[in-house]
Amino acid sequence: MIRKEEMIKVGQFMKPHGVKGEIALMTDYDLFAESPEPDLFLFCEIDGILVPFFVEGYRPKSDAVTLIKLQNVDTEAQAAEFANLEVYYPKEAMDSLPNEVTWRDLIGYHVVDEERASVGIVTDIDESTMNVLLRIETGDGEFLLPAVGELIRSVDPDRKELSVSLPEGLLNL
Repeated sequence: MIRKEEMIKVGQFMKPHGVKGEIALMTDYDLFAESPEPDLFLFCEIDGILVPFFVEGYRPKSDAVTLIKLQNVDTEAQAAEFANLEVYYPKEAMDSLPNEVTWRDLIGYHVVDEERASVGIVTDIDESTMNVLLRIETGDGEFLLPAVGELIRSVDPDRKELSVSLPEGLLNL
């Protein structure tokens, strides 16, 4: 039996794409980089059990969204059954993937604005919509920062620091 402790959450299925069974997968991981294993299985938790699904095909839609075709999922209605399910991948297989910083890796990073110095700490990542948001705890509460390249200046993994350029007034919303 596959245990959840052996898996890592790599994303979430969104809505079906088209009528031939494709579904959008929001993920920060490059699961489809060349690896020694020719077959790729993604896992979804269904009725408390992790169930493997063979990936029949895929194509990138954007940096964070990949369109996935699962084996034996051939209609829009079948793909819709996967909408909003979290997607898991075996931790041991993650070693074969490229070592990239993902949005989740930024949890715990100190956020520094080029104008205002210390902003706060990244406490969580909100991936519930197509726009990924960084939840940042400040001395005055918390705010959500859109995870977009225009706002992020640099990431320093050694110092666990995220340098951002915040638009005027964003902290006051």
